[in-house]
Amino acid sequence: MCKVHRRFSGNLQLPPLSWRQAEKERERGRPLTPEDDPVTPSRPTSLPIASLPRIDITKADPDSFEGENGPSFCCSPPDLQASPGSGLVLHPNAASHGQRRESFLYRSDSDYELSPKSLSRNSSIVGELHGEDLIVTPFAQVLASLRTVRNNFTTLTNVQDMDPLGSDYVSMCLLADESYQKLAMETMEELDWCLDQLETIQTYRSVSDMASNKFKRMLNRELSHLSEMSRSGNQVSEYISNTFLGELQQQHGVKKVSHSSSISGSIGNRFGVKTDQEELLSKDLEDINKWGLNIFKVAEHSQNRPLTCVMYAIFQERDLMRTFKIPTDTFVTFMLTLEGHYHSDVAYHNSLHAADVAQSTHILLSTPALDAVFTDLEILAAIFAAAIHDVDHPGVSNQFLINTNSELALMYNDESVLENHHLAVGFKLLQEENCDIFQNLNKKQRQTLRRMVIDMVLATDMSKHMSLLANLKTMVETKKVTSSGVLLLDNCTDRMQVLCNVVHCADLSNPTKPLDLYRQWTDRIMDEFFHQGDRERERGMEVSPMCDKHTASVERTQVGFIDYIVHPLWETWADLVHPDAQDILDTLEDNRNWYQSMIPQSPSPPFYASDGEESPLQEGEDRPVASKFQFELTLDEQEGLGTEGCGVVVDTGRDGMETATQDESSAET
Repeated sequence: MCKVHRRFSGNLQLPPLSWRQAEKERERGRPLTPEDDPVTPSRPTSLPIASLPRIDITKADPDSFEGENGPSFCCSPPDLQASPGSGLVLHPNAASHGQRRESFLYRSDSDYELSPKSLSRNSSIVGELHGEDLIVTPFAQVLASLRTVRNNFTTLTNVQDMDPLGSDYVSMCLLADESYQKLAMETMEELDWCLDQLETIQTYRSVSDMASNKFKRMLNRELSHLSEMSRSGNQVSEYISNTFLGELQQQHGVKKVSHSSSISGSIGNRFGVKTDQEELLSKDLEDINKWGLNIFKVAEHSQNRPLTCVMYAIFQERDLMRTFKIPTDTFVTFMLTLEGHYHSDVAYHNSLHAADVAQSTHILLSTPALDAVFTDLEILAAIFAAAIHDVDHPGVSNQFLINTNSELALMYNDESVLENHHLAVGFKLLQEENCDIFQNLNKKQRQTLRRMVIDMVLATDMSKHMSLLANLKTMVETKKVTSSGVLLLDNCTDRMQVLCNVVHCADLSNPTKPLDLYRQWTDRIMDEFFHQGDRERERGMEVSPMCDKHTASVERTQVGFIDYIVHPLWETWADLVHPDAQDILDTLEDNRNWYQSMIPQSPSPPFYASDGEESPLQEGEDRPVASKFQFELTLDEQEGLGTEGCGVVVDTGRDGMETATQDESSAET
């Protein structure tokens, strides 16, 4: 490979590095000084911005629809479904990240820097404010550096800044010789770093892939540390990796479900279902527009039809049945049929969960920052996607279906097996008698809605989590450092990215709900996990992580789940809709602290052999230590790391001796 030689080489003393260190290593709010980390030579990977943005809505140019990416199949043309207001303006805000514990994304990633030639640097974009807003996605960091170079150039050349959006802190006065030389060196270093980064970018990767791969490397390091702490920590690490860092029986026909007795008395009912506890249900549904609706009470008071009555209430609240001319009896018939295809004997992925995700999606779409951003058709698609996203769920994971060579896995080629099945069943049910709730949509609207629903439901595949997070964070941070500061959602691609994250956030919202509700969801998901583990043990299969009821640590699992999956996602969402999600983040942190406080009270589970029987220890024998967890990067990701991609795995055997082996595997499991 040809290397570009820089025209400038100097040895002036560079300014001290200022980057964010892990919270536990320094007092909150105190900047990192050279004394804190005198030997770190690498460039920081979290760039500070002067202040945290606040998002307001502004009307987008009506002629700009699809202007950025051109027409898209999933988009409606301007005359059909133009977005009523699709610009998000990022404004400075006095609040800072320092007020709340940040996720692992904001820790130093210097060991995994893209460019090995990077030097310590201090971005001129750093303000003197105590509360800095840090950017962590690679593409946004390059933009921030180039912005700094531009600002420094105007200062060094004393050229009048013609940019009306130029930064206020750019000085137009001539500098003293010493200051001039220092600023020139800093500017050259900024430009060199940008060139280094651009040289390492692989043309076939998107900018969000850069962020996704970086986040995976950082999470891998966090999970490796966690796995070394204890056997339960190793299980939590393996579970998070297998579920969120990815790439049965024969396909069931849509069964006929008779609801004639329920439907006959429900059309005139204000909740869509027949119940003898109407007043209690009415009181429950007063919270339909609030975060933390008690869906368990709704199920109790609706004859176990929570999905039907919640969807009925949402459609009434949003006037969607009138907007899209959906007959009430058709809507109720479809919802009862859909709810009948959720399995009540599945502990977690049942109609309770579907109702909860649908109502959470409804709330997220109602956030003030997103007011008037989405069209009615997009809102209809998102709520419908949430309702069908787990229909006919068998209570086992995609990996279980793949490992057992199920018909579903064979049908969908091991790719998002359950998510594809949920979509097939959901759309198939529309063909049942008096179930087509979209009968009055025109052909273009039906095509557009179907495409959007497919994208949103496929996005609920948890193996796609890191890509969704990277996409959202790159979008937010890129606009933070651009001159416009406006996040235009005037094309389908950008709006669909946000909508996919809306449903994904709703699907991962249990830890953000009131603690009593969150604990019930935790009990249900662990019960479902344990049931799968029992089936795997009966088949002689290796029990999946967190599915072994004899060894799983529920509390530790939830803390790890929040720290490495839920918190980074909701933290990014909160940046997008700031300050609308601050209460959600507060609840999440409180719930995390509660589960953390419960860990010491949980006795360490005994060691069980593979057959589930407790394994007795001989006198003087130590408990076996689980092998060190390692998440394997794909070949493409290893290429991005150079020689760092060929990792050395430290294998801790039963005797406790560590042996280093070269990891030759490049396939992602």
